[in-house]
Amino acid sequence: MSYAPVNGLDLYYEEHGTGSGRPLVLIHGALSGIGTSFGTILPFLTKTRRVVAVELQAHGHTPDIDRDLTVEDFAADVVALLDHLGIDRADVFGWSMGAAVGLRLATDHADRVGRLVLASVCFTLDGMYPGLLDGIQDLRPEHLHGSEFHEEYLRTAPDPAGFANLVAKVKRLDGDLPEWTADQVRAVAAPVLLVLGDSDIVRPEHAVEMFKLLGGGVPGDLTGLPRCRLAILPGTTHTSIPQRAEWLAPMVDEFLDA
Repeated sequence: MSYAPVNGLDLYYEEHGTGSGRPLVLIHGALSGIGTSFGTILPFLTKTRRVVAVELQAHGHTPDIDRDLTVEDFAADVVALLDHLGIDRADVFGWSMGAAVGLRLATDHADRVGRLVLASVCFTLDGMYPGLLDGIQDLRPEHLHGSEFHEEYLRTAPDPAGFANLVAKVKRLDGDLPEWTADQVRAVAAPVLLVLGDSDIVRPEHAVEMFKLLGGGVPGDLTGLPRCRLAILPGTTHTSIPQRAEWLAPMVDEFLDA
């Protein structure tokens, strides 16, 4: 458990496991930390590889600074962490907001990324169900009191009273979410495993569209398997994806080792 001085932040990270291959960087979802995003799957992933789990600005153990939350800054912070650790290139596993950070790494910092696991990601806002974010600006911190996100924050944050500020910043982030063009997605060089719950906040049609842009949607017996993959987990919502460790871990391991 350590802190790295990057871009004005004391960025918290943990290192687990060992291995001679590329390290795997875990990037959590909004309002979450390492525990709620990856606590269940982390023991599986560390059996054969070095894992670096990060907590982004204002999340978990990482203190906030006078800066809005943006996917672009998060990606730059992860690159700075890789520099701090002397890692030239890493695989990335991101969930939700962390998956958007992973996609930004793939498009803006392609030379630092090996393979990508993106769970619950969309490259345009219409990838989510209509009206999904309509009430987000009415969210108040007390609505989340007692949730696993709030409980984790109280356990880990350097200033437990900062939860209201985190919620306010996440609301601003949700009001200006990043988007990518089809050409940007098509140009991603890294192999990608897309993961989705069948009852996720991202529409399955959108995941299939992204899969095709990445080179999928072909008869593999005739053309060979594409470098990208698509996994849709049955009976799974957005927030229950982190609980599907026994399903996800073998898929992720096999993909990263391919």
